[in-house]
Amino acid sequence: MTPPPPVTDRAPSDPPGGLAPAHSGTFDAALGDAELLAARAALAQGRWQSARSLLLHTGDDWDRRGHRVTVLAAGPGAHSRAGQWLLAEPGSADAATLLALALVHRALCGEEDPEHARASCRTAAGLAPADPTPWLGLLLLARALGPESELTAAFKQLRARHPEHHHGHHLLIAGLAERPPGGPESHEAYDTAERAAAEAPADSPLAVLPVVAYAERHRVLAAAGLAPAVPGPAPCAHWTGPRARRVLRAAFDWWLEWEHDEHPRRHLDLNHLAFAMSAAGRPAEAAALFHRIGPHATRAPWSYTGQDPWAAFHQARAHALATG
Repeated sequence: MTPPPPVTDRAPSDPPGGLAPAHSGTFDAALGDAELLAARAALAQGRWQSARSLLLHTGDDWDRRGHRVTVLAAGPGAHSRAGQWLLAEPGSADAATLLALALVHRALCGEEDPEHARASCRTAAGLAPADPTPWLGLLLLARALGPESELTAAFKQLRARHPEHHHGHHLLIAGLAERPPGGPESHEAYDTAERAAAEAPADSPLAVLPVVAYAERHRVLAAAGLAPAVPGPAPCAHWTGPRARRVLRAAFDWWLEWEHDEHPRRHLDLNHLAFAMSAAGRPAEAAALFHRIGPHATRAPWSYTGQDPWAAFHQARAHALATG
C-alpha cells in the first residue's frame, strides 16, 4: 500500500511563496485531458476534424468517451459544428452522439427544446447500439428535468452497456439522495452506492461512490438547514457516524492502493474525498488529497456548500494544509 504524499506548507500547484489565491480561475470540466483540450479549442474555431479524430481513437473506453463527448458538447457552437460534421458524414455515430449531447447541454441551459434533445439522443443510440453515451444524454436530461422514472429507465439502459459507468452512477446517486431517509444512517442512496461498489471490480473507481452518496445527502441536508454548509474546523455530524466512518476509511484505503491516474474523472473522486475528509475533521488525509488534486478542483461537491465553490475549496484546502 503506497503511503500518502508528504504534507508540506504548500501544494505542488501553488505559486512560490504560499497558497494559491482564493479565486485562481474557473473550473474546467476537461480535467487536464490534453487531447480533449486541443479538440475542444479546434471545435470552438469551427474545425470538427480534431473532435472526429479524438472520438475515433477513444474507441469503446466508455468512461473516457462519455467524459470527452460531454465536455466537447458544452463548448460554444458545438451543436453547429456537430451538425456540419453530420452533413459531411451522414450516418456517423460519433457526429450524431456529439450533436445529441450538444442539444442536451443547450436544453439544460434553456436554449433548446428538451424533446428535440431526447429525440437526438435516441437517434444516436440507434446508430451506436453498444454505446452508453447517448443514454448518458438522456440521463442528464432526466436528472435535471424529470420525471424520476426516466432517470431510472435511462440508467438501466446505460448500465446494460457499461455496468461501471462512472458519470451515470453519479447522476443516479444524486437523484436518489433527494428521496426522504429511512433513519439517521439509513438511505437508499447509501445502499445503492455500496452495492455498486461491492459489485464492481476491486480496481474500479466506483469504490468511491459511497462517499459520493454521503456528499449528495450533505447537499440535501445543507439546503434544508440540517447540516453545516461549509466544512469547518469542527467535524460535521453527518460525516462522523459509524457508517460514514466506515465508508470514508474504505474509500481512502482504496485510493491509496488502487488509484488510477489515467481515469478521466479521477479528479472528481479526489475532490469528493477531500470534501469528505475536511467535513469529517480529518485534515491529514484531506491534505494528502489536496496535494494530489493540484489545480484540478471540480465544481461538485464544493458547490454543495451554498457559497462560491472556489471559496469553499480554497477554505477547506487552506485549513487542511495548515493543520494536517
